Amino acid sequence: MPSNTTATTGRKSGRKKGRKARLFVLVLVLAIVGGLAFGAYWTISTVRASFPQTTGELTLEGLSGPVDVKRDGHGIPQIYASSDADLFMAQGFVQAQDRFYEMDVRRHMTSGRLSEMFGESQVENDEFLRTLGWDRVAKKEYESTLSDETKKYLQAYAKGVNAYLAGKDGKDISLEYAALGFTNDYKPTQWTPVDSLAWLKAMAWDLRGNMQDEIDRALMTSRLGPQQIADLYPQYPYDRNKAIVQEGQYDELTRTFDGGEGGSGTGQGTGTGLGGVGTDTGTDTGTGTGTGTDVGTDTGTGTGTGTGVGTGTDSSGLQTQLSGLYDLLDNLPEAVGVNGNGIGSNSWVVGGEHTITGKPLLANDPHLTASLPSVWYQMGLHCRKVSKSCQYDVSGYTFAGMPGVVIGHNQDISWGMTNSGVDVTDLYLQKLTGEGYLYDGKVKPFTTREETIEIAGGDSKKIVVRETNNGPLLSDRAGELVKVGRKATVESSAPDRGDGYGISLRWTALDPGTSMDAVFEMNKATGWEDFREAAALFDVPSQNLVYADTENHIGYTLPGRIPTRPEGVDGSIPQPGWDPEHRWTDYIEQDELPYEYDPERGYVVTANQAVVDAEDYPHTLTTDWGYGTRSQRITDLIESKIKGDGKISTEDMRQMQMDSSSEIARLLVPTLLKIDVEDKDVREAQKLLEGWDYTQDADSAAAAYFNATWRNILKLAFGHKLPKELRVKGQCLYVDPVENTGPVDDDRKVRECGQRDAEQAQPDGGDRWFEVVRKLMEKPDSDWWTTPESGSGRPAADNRDDLFKRAMIDARWELTAKLGKDIDSWSWGRLHRLFLENQTLGTEGPGFLRYMLNRGPWKIGGGEATVNATGWNAAGGYGVVWVPSMRMVVNLDDLDKSKWINLSGASGHAYSAHYTDQTEKWVAGELLPWAFTEKAVDESTSDTLVLMPANGG
Repeated sequence: MPSNTTATTGRKSGRKKGRKARLFVLVLVLAIVGGLAFGAYWTISTVRASFPQTTGELTLEGLSGPVDVKRDGHGIPQIYASSDADLFMAQGFVQAQDRFYEMDVRRHMTSGRLSEMFGESQVENDEFLRTLGWDRVAKKEYESTLSDETKKYLQAYAKGVNAYLAGKDGKDISLEYAALGFTNDYKPTQWTPVDSLAWLKAMAWDLRGNMQDEIDRALMTSRLGPQQIADLYPQYPYDRNKAIVQEGQYDELTRTFDGGEGGSGTGQGTGTGLGGVGTDTGTDTGTGTGTGTDVGTDTGTGTGTGTGVGTGTDSSGLQTQLSGLYDLLDNLPEAVGVNGNGIGSNSWVVGGEHTITGKPLLANDPHLTASLPSVWYQMGLHCRKVSKSCQYDVSGYTFAGMPGVVIGHNQDISWGMTNSGVDVTDLYLQKLTGEGYLYDGKVKPFTTREETIEIAGGDSKKIVVRETNNGPLLSDRAGELVKVGRKATVESSAPDRGDGYGISLRWTALDPGTSMDAVFEMNKATGWEDFREAAALFDVPSQNLVYADTENHIGYTLPGRIPTRPEGVDGSIPQPGWDPEHRWTDYIEQDELPYEYDPERGYVVTANQAVVDAEDYPHTLTTDWGYGTRSQRITDLIESKIKGDGKISTEDMRQMQMDSSSEIARLLVPTLLKIDVEDKDVREAQKLLEGWDYTQDADSAAAAYFNATWRNILKLAFGHKLPKELRVKGQCLYVDPVENTGPVDDDRKVRECGQRDAEQAQPDGGDRWFEVVRKLMEKPDSDWWTTPESGSGRPAADNRDDLFKRAMIDARWELTAKLGKDIDSWSWGRLHRLFLENQTLGTEGPGFLRYMLNRGPWKIGGGEATVNATGWNAAGGYGVVWVPSMRMVVNLDDLDKSKWINLSGASGHAYSAHYTDQTEKWVAGELLPWAFTEKAVDESTSDTLVLMPANGG
């Protein structure tokens, strides 16, 4: 059984004993601290005071009738009401019962008010978040773009949350408030509809697309030339890894996309037009087709077709500026992912012609940061009778703090999501002056606002946010960024640097949108046309949506507010903000976006690969797709099942979700086995790869050795040649001065240490690196395959096979140090471990509190760019960085035979039985029954709570 610090054995009694022991220690600690601080002692009943009431009756002011809350054995609630308002009010109440602390932290993050809870340590984060202004955009959405119906639902939800909060102190809500009470006097405040809306902005931030690649490409120019950077960002392999949309086509005459029957016209759009940002009213929108102005003395990065920022020999200013921006981004709290890096997901649907039931099966598992509690909250929202006054009968995965169901199914349709990765952000260099910024030869004034940051235990701080016509000035949030901008080298045609260059961000999520409307419309859609109209409202973040219905139809659609750019500008690198010919020109119309309906092949697979072949589509959606390793593996698994008229079952879909085959191992192992190794200990490890089926099970010694070899291949071939801004913090190399390229072994070395956190460093080993190495395998004498002799005397390499040999040697001794010399004791799971951490006090609190709130480790299988995507960063180590945050398989023939699982559990209370009660099953790849009909729900119900109106109904 996987290791878990809450238990000494895998038996149920052990888990209970572990939880009680942890609780006892907590009570002792709190008694001591509480006694010293307040002269009062705590009891176990005090710690449990925040656990929710799940049986009996409660009276809620504002309900119009009784509401039943039925919880199953895992604490998952199904809510039954007779009106929409009561349904969403009850949703707010129930989510607050289980998860209010999580909700409270989220709203403080989205509004840039973390310092109010956690003090001075969060001031820089708050400054940056205030500069982005998520809550301000959310307020505009609420006031100007959302439907009246959506506003009523948000109000009802907020009313339910506040009904839960009424009369409660922090310690009555969650244990974490008791801990915070030792250091500040923070008290939770009333919930508002805007608090719910702002969470969508945080979700969009973590799923924002290629912004990180944009920064990295620019940073690489300090040590790599254009062709080298192009080597590290190869083109998408359309010939090998199929795009999502394969059968639809774009009609140049009508400027619409035809993806099959039932897909004509959405009838709705998502945007409000390409207005300006800040002081610009939109009249300056550039439509020119010239090549614009390069910033730098070289020819740019050499990637893609766009123009933009290049750097020459004196590039330290721009590099430091971009590195400083990266540090700001990297330090932000994570909402749902690893700050935009490495995030992926799987979702696929198989039509009834290929299933045992004769109706579609739909699977989904979004890959997000491992968090405790899980980012998802499972629940059902049921009208006792679906009617005009009560329109919902839906079940699935929700976000605590937001009404509705994000992913799941209703009585007629099911849907899943994966991140599309389309490019909806651009960084712009801005020529700053004392009065404003340069645009089209004129100085434009900033739009400014003053923000006050309240700090727990300290004085408040005021900041000024400046905005340009290309978004807020991010570089204002670090004083050194403006200073180094004064030193950035630019070509002669660029404006004089004056006070320096700043960096601004243009991002679609900073304009008011309608994604909240989309959630409610999808929840009650009855067919494909309803679903596409609802999806058209889902403007940010842009997601791949897969679809299935009980009438035996399947489909896919790409919604979103996706910008168009001038000819020659592809958004792959930072652009000169002073040139109007580099601004966005418009948004892609919804009728132009790709979709498929009932494709002839009978299935659709989305796993962050290219949406459509670039040669068959007129718009550039992004230059930075995932490279399709997972999607093609899923496709191959489906094809192998349906070959010869085979049929797919729910169990087959579950097994596909757990597939851990390593595609990079399949490519490299044959070559690794051909290499002659003299050292008998290394040769012993090499033999582990003989006969290995490339499956990365937790108990596999071969998987452990291969992944260590892969990590060392990446380190030797690429990691040691990257600039310090991309390498792991604390890893130091002796290299040429910055004006030269790459590490050398002559006398002119300088010591440079990496600056990036281990979970964010490069090369991370994802499927982009799979493609890099795949192409270089055909060039065994490439300069990339060179590395100097190590300080300990390990051999230098001048070609591919020599470097592979060195990597196998280094891997053998790395694992000897980590796992022991006896290879029989090696296993992938000993390296590849999952820790679940409370996202606030579990990471930043005192050691004893971390012990109380956190869980793990678990030894798990899977790996990077596998279907069972338990991601790890090869530059930083083997620990799990992101995971399938939930898994579901929906059976459209019998919805009660659908299956689901969450990463942790329903509860956010550390000592609840439902804190991590799904994790062991999640690790084992099991799924729970998913009751939907009232009969099935009643059969699975363990606790029933009746919420009564104050007037008796």
